[in-house]
Amino acid sequence: MTSTDAPGLAGLRPRLPSPLQEVADERFERHGVRLLLKRDDLIHPELVGNKWRKLAPNLAAADGRGVVTFGGAYSNHLRATAAAGRLLGLPTVGVVRGQELAGRPLNPSLARCAADGMRLHFVDRTAYRRKTDPDTLAAVLRAAGAEDAHVIPEGGSNAEAVRGCRALGEELDGRADVVALACGTGGTLAGLAAGLGPGRRALGIPVLKGGFLAGDIRRLQELAFGGPRGTWSLDDRFHFGGYARTTTELGSFADDFEHRHGLPVERLYVAKMLYGLLVLAREGAFAPGTTLAAVVTGRPFP
Repeated sequence: MTSTDAPGLAGLRPRLPSPLQEVADERFERHGVRLLLKRDDLIHPELVGNKWRKLAPNLAAADGRGVVTFGGAYSNHLRATAAAGRLLGLPTVGVVRGQELAGRPLNPSLARCAADGMRLHFVDRTAYRRKTDPDTLAAVLRAAGAEDAHVIPEGGSNAEAVRGCRALGEELDGRADVVALACGTGGTLAGLAAGLGPGRRALGIPVLKGGFLAGDIRRLQELAFGGPRGTWSLDDRFHFGGYARTTTELGSFADDFEHRHGLPVERLYVAKMLYGLLVLAREGAFAPGTTLAAVVTGRPFP
């Protein structure tokens, strides 16, 4: 079942396949690289980008039940899940990392979740780190009053999501030699690589530091497909200090890209990916004549 086949989800009218836009950028062209933007940010106004691709199969699996999922205080995934719950009339619970946040005013991201009807449940960081342990998960679900809910993991990355993201690779197969995207939990890259045909490769730019993502992607492909699929690699140099971290240099780059191409650039994921691709082009990482597709997985949060 694809995301658009799922009962109830077709009524949300996703724009699939998402548009593929060529941009003229002399910084890439001087190295013989043709740059395309895969506009997954235009799939749906509220379930943006890879959030649609990962959430749709999970919401289909929920089969009308409420859902519980996990994220940090600035999680794009929590916001997308909350919006999906409102649109589909499903109750949602967001388990938020950081018990100390419970008594504080909600930041704009969590306030949006609450406004969309998501019930927020804050847990201490030790319990959050152990959330995949069956006993810890059961205790968290009991405390949140969500024992009967369908559980979606942090970032939405599980076997269902990975299989859903395979369509991204299929949409781009034959259109680009290298497909790049920013990575958080690795589920989108795991599915993307599986959908690309022979001779094509996927490139992930992790936005978290730690060097753990390659193992997670291999495990996700094992769960989704029974083993490795496609050709993919990671470049860990462009996290700019870690998740939700940015610098003046990155901000200036994003501002310049917006000015050149009229595209709002999301800073926590998309800007890091585009910056990394420009550095790689200057380093000669792409052979002259390469068509490079950059997946725009989100847009700036107002």
